[in-house]
Amino acid sequence: MATVEERVKAATARVLKLDLDQIKQEHSFTVDLGAESVQSVELVAMFEEEFGIEMEEDAALSVETVGKAVAFITEVCAEQGVEVEK
Repeated sequence: MATVEERVKAATARVLKLDLDQIKQEHSFTVDLGAESVQSVELVAMFEEEFGIEMEEDAALSVETVGKAVAFITEVCAEQGVEVEK
């Protein structure tokens, strides 16, 4: 199974139509990766689908970087009893 970071990067690459190698932990979804508000909502939905979790939308949309998304999703998975590879 891929790690949370690998899965977050893969989902981000799919939604934002980017090369996987361009996505770094410190990148901001909006500033560095060019996500617009509609794409940010798509990313949240994609992460929920990818990990089988439900996230509070406002909290999820306030996550600014790829690295923070990895930490946030890992935490939500733990809270909801979803096993993930760290």
